[in-house]
Amino acid sequence: MTLSAPLDGYRIIDLTTVVLGPYATQILGDLGAEVIKVEAPGGDIIRQSGLAPSPEFGSVFMNLNRNKRSIALDLKKPPAAAVLQTLLSQADVFVHNIRPEAMARLGFTYEAVQEWRPEIVYASIVGYGSHGPYAGRPGYDDLMQAVSGAASLMSRMDGDPQMRYFPTLISDKTTGLHVVYAVLAALLHRERTGRGQFIEIPMFETTVAFLMTEHMGGHVWRPPLGETGYSRMLHPFNRPFKTQDGFLGILPYTDREWRAMLTLGERPDLLDDPRLTDMVTRRAHMGELYALVEEMTVTKPTAVWIELLSQHKIPFIHVNDIDTILEDEHLQATGFFEQRDHSSQGGYQAMRHPVAFSDSPATETRYEPPGIGANGREILREAGYSEVEIEALI
Repeated sequence: MTLSAPLDGYRIIDLTTVVLGPYATQILGDLGAEVIKVEAPGGDIIRQSGLAPSPEFGSVFMNLNRNKRSIALDLKKPPAAAVLQTLLSQADVFVHNIRPEAMARLGFTYEAVQEWRPEIVYASIVGYGSHGPYAGRPGYDDLMQAVSGAASLMSRMDGDPQMRYFPTLISDKTTGLHVVYAVLAALLHRERTGRGQFIEIPMFETTVAFLMTEHMGGHVWRPPLGETGYSRMLHPFNRPFKTQDGFLGILPYTDREWRAMLTLGERPDLLDDPRLTDMVTRRAHMGELYALVEEMTVTKPTAVWIELLSQHKIPFIHVNDIDTILEDEHLQATGFFEQRDHSSQGGYQAMRHPVAFSDSPATETRYEPPGIGANGREILREAGYSEVEIEALI
């Protein structure tokens, strides 16, 4: 018996570009939804990002656009806009990251679409929520890291006044995950009520919610009980610890683990140190304690520490970089990195969907990352267009 994926039978029209939206819709495609990627004739600009054998298939694009089919439409032209309307009339979900004013000019606001497709789940990805003074401003990951406070964290950690962006797309990918659960929740609501709805997913608010969960600090309370920031994570020694010949991630947490760590590090003189009395006291001195841990770890090779930490059940893990992660033994054993062949680009490496379902598994790659408009004819044919009409539109 072939098990169906969770979203088998749902159709999603994807009018998103770059990273955030495509990240979300790829997950929905992995879960079995039919995703139709609507691109401008020049294609999604992310196609040009990263290394590539040809301009349409940059490495970043390849990691964001499997399990989708592509149709190229110039939506400023009435015949192309009519095609989008036809596709939406047969869809369950519409996801876009076009600013509301531009979408209004195109004629595809929620109010317009729900007139002829009332059950549509309409997901609008914006930079900032529509009811605040920043509404309508463009939203990009760098800008979100700046305005959310994320870019200030490294400065608070090491004292360097130069603020810096995290070298990964925090806001895009975090907001993309919010898009996924929002769409799923709206589909569940529709199953129960028969009604579609409008969803607004703002990058700014989503990023702040992600960041401030721990960094609200004392300002959770009124009046505040202390400063903002989660002190354990903002100390410069909150990092992998140096060993004699490398690095290890080590996290002594409980009273027992700290006592064992001090014993292994040959520091029995610290066993009665008042800074280690309990978790609350340790938290107030965590930076100093982490510095002490590194004084101990540099005295022995990595392999010795691995054996000792394993024996004494202190949480630890080896340290990868973005090169060695490709050969990590756990990921190799689970088949996380898959070797595939693209019909026009040759061999490539992909990451499989990481979540495992026992009864409705995420799908294998049904569709390789598509060329610009590569599936236009079949999409139009399925939508009910005649061959004559298709020739006029392609």
